[in-house]
Amino acid sequence: MNGNVELRHSDKRDNLAVKVFARIWAFWGVFTFASTFLIMFLPTMSSYLIKGNRGQYFFIQVSRFWMNCWLFLVGCPYKVSGRENFIKGKTYVITCNHTSLLDPTVTCPYIPGANKTIAKASFAKVPIFGLFYKRGSVLVDRQDTKSRLKSFEDMKKVVEQQMHMLIYPEGTRNTTGEPLKQFYDGAFSLAIRTGVDIIPAVLSNTEKAAPASKPFFFLPRRLSLEFLPAISSAGKNAKTLKEEVYTVMYNKIQENRSKKS
Repeated sequence: MNGNVELRHSDKRDNLAVKVFARIWAFWGVFTFASTFLIMFLPTMSSYLIKGNRGQYFFIQVSRFWMNCWLFLVGCPYKVSGRENFIKGKTYVITCNHTSLLDPTVTCPYIPGANKTIAKASFAKVPIFGLFYKRGSVLVDRQDTKSRLKSFEDMKKVVEQQMHMLIYPEGTRNTTGEPLKQFYDGAFSLAIRTGVDIIPAVLSNTEKAAPASKPFFFLPRRLSLEFLPAISSAGKNAKTLKEEVYTVMYNKIQENRSKKS
């Protein structure tokens, strides 16, 4: 009996220590993110001087260098695999799971080639950072029907300019504990309308490093991003394509979880 009580007290102390450390590390994460961003701001903004997707590609390369530095500083080693699934000269819609605020910062810079992602318009109003944010995004206000329609046309233009388009088909961060939430149709309608294939991508451990349910909480964790083989959109409707991509991503996430258990 006494042993069980002591074990519970020990667990509480361990949990408290983790919570305190996670808050301290979150401060370190914000500090290093902001300071390295200010250093990299002018180089990323110089991409506006380069026309077309070459300018966006330069922006992505500089952003990747920045993220490599920041992830090192916050103790989050990062493995990216599956780049060979991108065929040179082809453009793709990329779908990725979404469980953390970290996700866009560790996905876009590591996609081979020029790319943009769909993102909340409200973040573009943040001073200084908003300029960087807009450079890498197609902005949308999901509460505004006109904004949603315009964002779809903007995404079509991105693909037509031979840039990859990254979309989180769950819409918002998944806090259910399930591998995936249900998907929206946008990514799959875009792939069909533009005639490009989809490359599913699976992020691992970002929800453990920065859980959506715990504000100002950050832990050093080993992260990974895996690009899966392309899925053709030819001859399919949005519903069929969505179900196929969902199944592939769901199974991969389940497989990754089973390896860790």
